[in-house]
Amino acid sequence: MEFKPDWEDAQEHFIAWWNHSSLKRVTLAVCAPRQVSLRPIQPPADMCAQWLDPDFRIASAERGFASTYFGGEAFPWLDTHIGPGSLALYLGCPGILHETTVWYAPVAHTPEDVPPLAFDPQNEWWVATVRLAEEGMKRGRGRYLTSFPDLIENLDTVASLVGTMSLLYALIDDPSNVKRLTHEVNDLYFRYYDEFYELLDGPQLGSCFSAFQIWGPGKTAKLQCDFSAMISPEMFAEFVVPDLAEQADRLDFSAYHLDGPNAICHVDELVRIPKLNAIQWTPGAGAPGVGNEKWWPMYRRILDAGKGLLLLGTAYEEVEPLARFLGPDGVYIGTSAPTVEAAEDLLRRAETW
Repeated sequence: MEFKPDWEDAQEHFIAWWNHSSLKRVTLAVCAPRQVSLRPIQPPADMCAQWLDPDFRIASAERGFASTYFGGEAFPWLDTHIGPGSLALYLGCPGILHETTVWYAPVAHTPEDVPPLAFDPQNEWWVATVRLAEEGMKRGRGRYLTSFPDLIENLDTVASLVGTMSLLYALIDDPSNVKRLTHEVNDLYFRYYDEFYELLDGPQLGSCFSAFQIWGPGKTAKLQCDFSAMISPEMFAEFVVPDLAEQADRLDFSAYHLDGPNAICHVDELVRIPKLNAIQWTPGAGAPGVGNEKWWPMYRRILDAGKGLLLLGTAYEEVEPLARFLGPDGVYIGTSAPTVEAAEDLLRRAETW
């Protein structure tokens, strides 16, 4: 690729990581700023243009690619999401656009009252996402990857449809309708996922899920249930794990996004999902960073259970001690370096750890 000339080598590292192995070193993505002169781009006219105009989205992304060094397994991607949870938009939630995120207004007060859900090829948000992806594929082929939108599934999308408090009550008062709606959401997740997989030429190119910087030579995705921070391990096992397991079965490569200390109690259930490949850890606001020793016992527990680790946002100075403790097999560390020279030095040194 134009912005990633060693992409074929990076692909081999990804394949090794998915197989709980490694090549020469820990799987390591290192970005660094390039000192280049760039022409300014025209700012968007409004929030709709910022999120939905392919010309602006692609120009912004390409400007970022040109000013970034992608070392190791880092790679350039065009993000196609409309906020964190685009599936909620496709299923009927009104979108509220802000500069840095998108909020989703509920469509009903309870799971029982949610209107019938179906794949809607005319949904305005879906049409906008497809248009962006098509332009990305056209302009980016041979230059960078075009990614899946951050769809999001399970109880997180149900919470978008009915509201968080309503869903919390329904888990107690109406569990059967919660389970029914969650199954419907996950079935439609794959209806949209499969459409996108073909659009992005997944059978030939593999697929990347840019929200978590992963690529795989097949159907690849990040899975999650941030809502899980509010429920017990018993509820997680009952309401979340069955659909996660089905998703992992239907994908070729999957990594679960474990978000915040209140979600750690679910690790034992997660590592028992047979087809789940890896777990990604986000400590959350105010907690020690990804590379901090506080989390090392949990990382060892996950690796010993046969799952890979995805540790994005690791501080540059914490990469080496973390990698030496964990070893290279099944470990993917993402970091940023202050300069291209520092990034290249880190990659060289990683072969000696």
